[in-house]
Parts: sequence; structure tokens; C-alpha cells
Amino acid sequence: MRWRRKRGASAQAIGRTKGGRNTKVHAISDEQCRPLAFYLTPGHVHDIKGAVMLGASLPNTRYLLADKAYDADHWRDYLKSQRILPVIPNKSNRKQPHPFNKARYKGRNVIERMFGRLKDFRRIATRYDKNAENFLAALCLAALICYWI
Repeated sequence: MRWRRKRGASAQAIGRTKGGRNTKVHAISDEQCRPLAFYLTPGHVHDIKGAVMLGASLPNTRYLLADKAYDADHWRDYLKSQRILPVIPNKSNRKQPHPFNKARYKGRNVIERMFGRLKDFRRIATRYDKNAENFLAALCLAALICYWI
């Protein structure tokens, strides 16, 4: 049996959501807003799947700041096994809340600033590229221009 190449919108990291067709960009950044790794998922895929895929790209760090979408027991356990303290607020429906440092969580704005600066590039903000590889390359090029050169 021959395996066929996967095609379609989902293979190109495009998914249907309430707002239409979109792509989620997952990223890891350092404290200076510099992006370290990117991962694309279709818009309808939950955020925790992108986090799991980026788990191997985590740098040596003491803390990981993330929003409520990354609040999952298996993700917290993985971070603790890597000796990284998760600074993630609890979802409203969590039965057993985990403590987190609210003062340290205020530093999470660095990832938002990074995305804001990358979206200054119209090609990134509107995703002109149909191919996911081309979009990821444009994203890396924009990050290189903004932060690394």
C-alpha cells in the first residue's frame, strides 16, 4: 500500500474557528522578547498541543510563564520533570487549584510584545502564504530582522 502525502487546509496549519479560517502560532521567547522557537497549528486545535510540541525546545530556565490555555496536569508534570517551575494561572473549572506567583506572571507580557512586533509585518499579521512552510519561513525571517540582527 502506498502512503499518500497529507493535503488540505489542516496540513497547511489552517483551521476553521468562529472568526473564520486561521492559524495559531506558538512560540517560546526569552526575557528580552527574542523568539527562540515557533510551531504552527490549525486554528481549531487546542493550545496545549502546541506547547507539548515545543517542549523539547525549552531552554535551560527556572520558570515558564504561560496563560490559562496551557493549564494542564500533564504539561505541569512535564515542566516539573525538567525542573522548570510553571507560572500558569488556573482555569476557572479546575477542581484542585495550583498556586502560582502573580507578581512573576506579570512578566508574561514579553511574549505579547514579541507577537505585536512581529505583526508589524503585514505578511505575518494576515498570513498571505498558503503553504505553512512558507509562512513559518516568513515568520522566522521577520523574527531575525526584528530581534537577532
